Amino acid sequence: MIVKMIKSRKTLTAILALGLFSCIEDRSPVSGWAYNDPTNGGFEKVPYEEQETGPGLVLIEGGTFTMGRIEHDVTYEWNNVPRRVTVSSFYLDETEVSNFSYLEYLYWTSRVFGPTFPDVYYKSLPDTLVWREKLAYNEPYVEYYLRHPAYRDYPVVGVNWLQANEFCAWRTDRVNEFILIREGLLDHVPNPSDQDYFSTEAYLSGKWQGQLKQKLPSFDEQNPERDVRMEDGIFLPKYRLPTEAEWEYAAYGLIGNTIGERITDRRIYPWNGHGVRNATDKFQGQINAYFVRGAGDYMGTAGFLNDNADVTSPVYSYWPNDYGLYNMAGNVSEWVMDVYRQNTLQDADEFRPFRGNVFVTQQRDSTTLIGGLGGDILTNVDGPVYQKFKHKVNKPSLHGVSTETEETVDSVLTRMTGIPGDPEQMNGNKNVTAEGKSDIPGRVQWREVSSAVAADNLDERRNYKSADYINYLDGDVNSSIYYELGEDAYTDKSEKMMYEYAKTSLVNDKAHVYKGGSWRDRAYFLNPGTRRFLDQRQATAHIGFRCAMVRVGSPVGFGK
Repeated sequence: MIVKMIKSRKTLTAILALGLFSCIEDRSPVSGWAYNDPTNGGFEKVPYEEQETGPGLVLIEGGTFTMGRIEHDVTYEWNNVPRRVTVSSFYLDETEVSNFSYLEYLYWTSRVFGPTFPDVYYKSLPDTLVWREKLAYNEPYVEYYLRHPAYRDYPVVGVNWLQANEFCAWRTDRVNEFILIREGLLDHVPNPSDQDYFSTEAYLSGKWQGQLKQKLPSFDEQNPERDVRMEDGIFLPKYRLPTEAEWEYAAYGLIGNTIGERITDRRIYPWNGHGVRNATDKFQGQINAYFVRGAGDYMGTAGFLNDNADVTSPVYSYWPNDYGLYNMAGNVSEWVMDVYRQNTLQDADEFRPFRGNVFVTQQRDSTTLIGGLGGDILTNVDGPVYQKFKHKVNKPSLHGVSTETEETVDSVLTRMTGIPGDPEQMNGNKNVTAEGKSDIPGRVQWREVSSAVAADNLDERRNYKSADYINYLDGDVNSSIYYELGEDAYTDKSEKMMYEYAKTSLVNDKAHVYKGGSWRDRAYFLNPGTRRFLDQRQATAHIGFRCAMVRVGSPVGFGK
């Protein structure tokens, strides 16, 4: 008899402690050996129902849709050819990340890293100067928008793409830490240090220096207790930015426009109808999103303000779409994961499309480091993360006795990399870290998968050998200014093949897509299919973000 799956991890722990599963006739269909039996090694099969929904997330049931622009391209960019793609089920934030949520992140970062690594905190601060305009008095927003309680429920802006990714990484660790505390496995530490704060990646890699309150019981008689593993299903997957396909699919909310497997009515916006005003009798004429009306109407007229906002509006403004997602059109545009390229039918995968894969793996050789935990500091490959400051490290003495000394960032970098002094020279050093990955103390370090590293076994793989057109200088003819010449371009124009960044193009590997339209845009950009790009290090007063999470296992859940 199949035992009913158990949701509560505390219940799981209790059952494992009692060893009840060793009595259940649950045997391997390939070997015949019983699971959870200490007499044969204790290979475990834990009870599992389905993925827990993380805080703030909404399940987006996946499916197939037409991605890209489906109407006249008024900007004449022709960069978004419609194509049929399938998106797997995933989770997405109900709203944009608010100022108050981001302040929680800043507060935690200041408490943990402020005393020893202040630049980690400073690097996470939004750029409030994005509000400044040469011919406008926006200084009040510079001073008050982020921190004043009047704006706490407004979407955070001034956050670049890199900062948005760091927020998602921090959120992953804090949610998983909370789950462990909730299940009685981890003691609550109100004031963690930069040495022992909980990191999901470091814990699963066996490199976390903290201590669990209690471990899970094990059926291995030689090891009666064990750490939490991925196989237990306790940890949630990573929070991250949504892919462009995921974001666009969720914004349309076509779940409300289907009968069986047929999409009955296409949508221009995240709501029904072809206009920006509500067509129902009860709410007829009301605006469905916050954007610039007409030739420049941001608010309406005195006595009848049409949206109760002048810049952005609170994250729960207006009606949600059929998925229950707020402000998928207007308010602020939103970062997505994808590197920006002009999309064609030839360079898009029809299943879970994503542009920008740079395959990485954990550093596991002799240079493996976790920033801060081992006393070493890394910098971001895009530039120095930390200014020159002193950091205490344990350094072996001549007599073999470990002594505490102080090193500057320059000396640490020299010792780690062999590169003298200047952190700027770390740029492009792929042996230290993967490009685009910030190096926060306590964070596991990653490197790019490379054909030069024998352990990557690229000769035995064929699924990621070919170019994916993410690099505007990758040598692909389709990326060339002479693409019409085909293969002849390689020989005839080899010296003048590629676009030159900042001269003939603003597109490079650090340009990322943002979508959704904003309080500064006209209605055209409210269409989920529209797309624009910005360098990952830049921020604006009209771009925010929301987090996503993969759905593992059943796309809809066993209960449906």
